[in-house]
Amino acid sequence: MKPIIMKFGGTSVEGPTAFQTAARIVSERVAQRPVVVVSAMARFTDALLGSVKEAPKLGAADALANLDKHFDRHFRVIESLLNRQAPRMRDLVAQSRSDISELLEAVEVEGNLSHGRRKGIEDAVVSNGERLSAALLAAVLSDNNHSARDVDARRCLITDNNHGSAAPLMDQTVRNTCQQLQPLLDSATIPVLGGFIGSTIDGETTTLGRGGSDYSAAIFGAALGCDEIQIWTDVPGVLTADPRLVPEAHTVPQLSFAEAAELAYFGAKVLHPKTLQPAIERNIPVRICNSRNPIGGSTLVTATTEKSSAGVKAIAHKTGVTTVQITAARMLGAYGFLRKLFEVFDEHRTAVDVVTTSEVSVSLSLDDTTSLPAIVDDLKTLGSVSVEEGRAILCVVGEGLRSTPGIAARVFSTINDINVSLISQGASRINLTFAIEEARVREAVKRLHDEFFERELKVQSLGYALEREEQAEA
Repeated sequence: MKPIIMKFGGTSVEGPTAFQTAARIVSERVAQRPVVVVSAMARFTDALLGSVKEAPKLGAADALANLDKHFDRHFRVIESLLNRQAPRMRDLVAQSRSDISELLEAVEVEGNLSHGRRKGIEDAVVSNGERLSAALLAAVLSDNNHSARDVDARRCLITDNNHGSAAPLMDQTVRNTCQQLQPLLDSATIPVLGGFIGSTIDGETTTLGRGGSDYSAAIFGAALGCDEIQIWTDVPGVLTADPRLVPEAHTVPQLSFAEAAELAYFGAKVLHPKTLQPAIERNIPVRICNSRNPIGGSTLVTATTEKSSAGVKAIAHKTGVTTVQITAARMLGAYGFLRKLFEVFDEHRTAVDVVTTSEVSVSLSLDDTTSLPAIVDDLKTLGSVSVEEGRAILCVVGEGLRSTPGIAARVFSTINDINVSLISQGASRINLTFAIEEARVREAVKRLHDEFFERELKVQSLGYALEREEQAEA
């Protein structure tokens, strides 16, 4: 029987109650041979990264002292939930604090660290969050009479040496993961690993970047050929829109990999875009579940899915976007212009999100504007450049969007008094993407949700009522 992967996010292991709930969820699925992947406690990763930044200014001792409230949270879990495992876990938390202290002292003493050295220390410090969570959850399971063992994920996930955003070396990772985890699964022991962390071939600690715990779960799932990858978080799956903007948003029961990838890329926070790639390659279903209500709604992501009757499955948005337009008459009938343009962004290591072109202009959107002044200077050698800040990207997603008549007309008539720019539809069969002023994003998302979901529900309800009335008359 193939195993399942169960990944718990930071809010799902944020304190004693959350750890107890996570342990219960795992214990109810022991027959499915779970492999558990956990994030650091909520807010701990940011605090650990902050301590590295603070050490040169405040000194290592004060930077470490700022972490004590987070270590206390780990001790509260120990005191609340553990019995036999409590002494070992107290020692482990104390050892983690001591290890971090040594690393922060190195930051303080060395002062002006090179970029590579700083990123390496950051990875070593921040890895403690996931490692402690894994050890704690394994201990809670063990104290509740389940055979469980925490496994250092650095022995399984082997990466390149790009600290802070490492890429997995899949051949070595698959081999190591099977060597480390298969014997435990064969002996009915639950492996518990920290997500987000790995190591180089030389044994240096690395991290996969933000969203890395989900990515780790998918990598381990692919390595083991698992039945399903479950992402346990604090929301009931993927919603039709951001509930902070649309309180009426509801769970989408099923998405295709393509739909989920578009939503993740364009702002849906539940699933990180990188998570899906290993699952897509091995055709492994991904299920997003709510750890706060395990029997409530969830979203299943698979290779194929049914089309929505409305043509739209969900609406995603991304704020803090900057758009850049380059206009050059010499584009007309010329070749090589786009290559030169994108070489500018490549040189400055800046990713581009959405691109639209006409005969004499190119418009595109950026999230990262760190190098924007230098980029604009280089682009001016190609043509005139205009920049608009304070923009938002909206993305309407659904299988069959392109083949459903009238979708674009409904979208733009619904927000016809909101200025729209940078429209992109032909690039994907499943999304319609455009930019608006960030100040009007809440209004736009709410209106679109009312049009495609609330109105659709009313139409369906009316149709059902009429059908019942006809049946009664018959």
